[in-house]
Parts: sequence; structure tokens; C-alpha cells
Amino acid sequence: MSARLSEIRDHISGGGSRYHKKVCEKRPDDIVIVSAHRSAITKGFKGSFKDVNSDYLLLEFLREFFKQLPPEIQNHKELIGDVACGNVLNKGAGATEHRAAMLAAGIPYQTPFVALNRQCSSGLTAVNDIANKIRVGQIDVGLACGVESMTKNYSLKDPLGLISEELRNNAASQKCMLPMGITNENVSRNFTISRQMQDEYAANSYNKAEKANEGGWFKEEILPLRLPDGRVIATDEGPRKGVTSQSLGKLRPAFIKDQGTTTAGNSSQISDGVAGVLLARRSVAEKLDLPILGKYVAYQSVGVPPEIMGVGPAYAIPKVLKDVGLTVDDITVFEINEAFAAQALYCVRELGVDIEKVNPKGGAIALGHPLGCTGARQVATVMRELQPGQVGVVSMCIGTGMGAAAVFVKE
Repeated sequence: MSARLSEIRDHISGGGSRYHKKVCEKRPDDIVIVSAHRSAITKGFKGSFKDVNSDYLLLEFLREFFKQLPPEIQNHKELIGDVACGNVLNKGAGATEHRAAMLAAGIPYQTPFVALNRQCSSGLTAVNDIANKIRVGQIDVGLACGVESMTKNYSLKDPLGLISEELRNNAASQKCMLPMGITNENVSRNFTISRQMQDEYAANSYNKAEKANEGGWFKEEILPLRLPDGRVIATDEGPRKGVTSQSLGKLRPAFIKDQGTTTAGNSSQISDGVAGVLLARRSVAEKLDLPILGKYVAYQSVGVPPEIMGVGPAYAIPKVLKDVGLTVDDITVFEINEAFAAQALYCVRELGVDIEKVNPKGGAIALGHPLGCTGARQVATVMRELQPGQVGVVSMCIGTGMGAAAVFVKE
């Protein structure tokens, strides 16, 4: 297994840091972020969004999202050349119901829609999809979203039922069906990441999110969503107060009895939520006098062994940084999705990243991980964590053995 990881690392690494200034330069053909917001993230099965599905979440979010935009977009939604929406659990990745939500929100039928599913990176992949269409000249303005109702669509059915008998008997394909918790146990065991280390990391995530909630640090990025009963939801439900590594240490292992290290307390939460990012070519944004939060720079995805899928960011991040001539030392904030504490710790350790730069307002262990939403949510978050001229990275591991990462600059 170590040899395989070395192969991957050798393939994507190399090169050194060039000029930070070059990445921050402003050019007419840059892809810029006009707006990036998210909903509150609510608890799966028992939270505030438990009675509505992803189409309702997307519709209500888009209504609020457009209210934040200048009249040039609010009154001229036909300027949006394409909409991409990440989703993991809905049938067909929500292709029908999310297109319907788009139309109900006032985007004209002439604007096309694409549903994307690259598992946990779906929201970030949607951002990349829109950015690439702007880059090659297909569109000037585009909307990337991510939405998930894990309450309505998550299932604990045997994943092996998804594949044919022939694939079940194939050693390589079998690994794609491993429960995510088992892949984290593999990371924990193979790379010597103890239960105590995981609980300490998880407690830190909770503590940061608690502080951010109490300080109102999420208010700018969260849009309030109105439920059918009239309630307005604008506060994350995942963060818990007073969490310690000792309190987490009392929880039982969730996947391997007695000897396991992965628990409900050091894993990402099952959640519901939605997020969106409006992107444009800089010359067009300036012509329309649109606000510019930051710049999309680059994106990369990689494959890693499925049985240790959580290591993905440790290989995706170096690959995208190499593309733009940067090193980890050039990055101010890393938003690395916390699928599990062990995999997050492995990635931070392998990358040599200062832990203080990682998820400064807490990660998915504390906030929750509404699968298709997460990547877009992280973009909305990192745009508020950076100061002008600083560079941020958004990254996550991906089920079946992949990783994705993207680079952004705050303006």
C-alpha cells in the first residue's frame, strides 16, 4: 500500500513555489467569484430541515441568494449562462427536481442545467464545471450549487447490492464498496493515528465551531431559509458546547467493535444543507459593476486506493499547487473536509501544514457534511476567512478513492 501511495505522490509532486504575486494578479479573463453563500447546516433526521427535500432547500436558497445580488443580476437572470448543481444521494443526482427548483426561482428556461455527482466533491466539482465553461468562452456568468437532504435520501442498505455479481467477485472493484468508516479504520491502523489523537482533533473542531457560532462569524455566509411552517433557519445545528477529548473518548467505536477508533464523535455528521457560488469572467463582472469577492485559480482531482480513500487531499492539494506554482507555505487557510478525524490528521501531517491554518472555524465533524453541498459551502466559508491578497485551498476526500482540491484568492 505504501508503494502505491509513493507512486501517486511521485506522479503529482515536484516543482517549487513561484511567485505568489503572479497568482494574485488581476486579468480581464480571470474567473471571479461574485457571490458565495450557504444555508445553515442542520442535523440529519432530527434537524430543522428534516421535513423538506433538497428541491425545497435549493428553491428557498436561490430566492434568498438572488436577493443579495445587484439589480443587474436580480432583474436579468438570463445573464446566467449555465447552472451546475452537485448532489450525491438523489436519484439521478437531482437532475429533474433541481432543474425545476432553478426554474421556480426565476432563472429562465433558456438557461441550461447540469446535475453533477462526484460524491463528496460534488459541490466543488460544480464550481469547477462553471469555471471551465467561463474559461473556454462558452458562458460569461454561471451559477454553481450543491445541495443535499441526507434526511430524505440517505440509506444504510448494503452497498454491495449496487454492483453486479461479476464486480462483487473482483478484488479491485470490491474495495469501492467498503463502508467509509472502514476506510477510515484502515487509515488509522496503517498510518498509526490513535483514538486519542482523533478525539483531540475532533474536540478542537467542535471548540472552533462553538466559538465561531457564538461570535457570529458565520452570519455573513449563511442565508436564512424559510420553512413551510414559517420558521426561519439561519444557525448551524451541528456544533456542540463544551466538547472535550475526554467526553468524546467515552463513545463506543461505530464500525469495529472494541478495537475500532472511529466513533460518531470523531466523524462527520449526517446533515442537510445547500450552498451556491456565482462566477463570472472579470471583464464581464466589471462591465456589469458586480461585486468581486475573490478569484477562482485552479482545480485538480486525483485517484487514490479506495480502501484508504480519506488520504485524497494529501495528493490532490500538491497536484493543484504544482499547477499554479505554489507550495503549502503560500496558503493562508486550508478548508479540508473532515470526513473523519483520522483521515484529516493524516492529510495535515503528510502535507506538513500548520494545523492552525486548517478549518479555523471548525470542519465537518462539528458543522456537518451534507455531501453534495460541502464543496460549495467550503468556498463560501473560505472567502470569509481570507484577507485581500491571501490564498486559500478547498479540498476533500471522495468515496471510492479520490481527492479534489481548488485554489482561490481573496480580493
